[in-house]
Amino acid sequence: MVTLADFLVLSAILFAISALGIFINRKNLIVLLMCVELMLLAVNTNFLAFSYFLGDLHGQIFVFFVLTVAAAESSIGLAIIVLLMRNRGSINVQDIHELNG
Repeated sequence: MVTLADFLVLSAILFAISALGIFINRKNLIVLLMCVELMLLAVNTNFLAFSYFLGDLHGQIFVFFVLTVAAAESSIGLAIIVLLMRNRGSINVQDIHELNG
């Protein structure tokens, strides 16, 4: 039998992996975008677990909104990365940091 604590531990592990991915890898924008998406997945796992164990559908409905925003964010982020790759020839964070005015 899977308990609420099992879901919360899984979510904490996913969140920790994504936070470590952001702090360790600060060079590649695609990896940073994937780590942010993994953080959102960890939060969604918490919403689903609490929604299931409390018998409330509000958490599951909120997950759909978070997934919609995450899909829009990742598509816009990937479009910006493609444009930077075409114009700069690189997607390193240091190269993009030079774009500040």
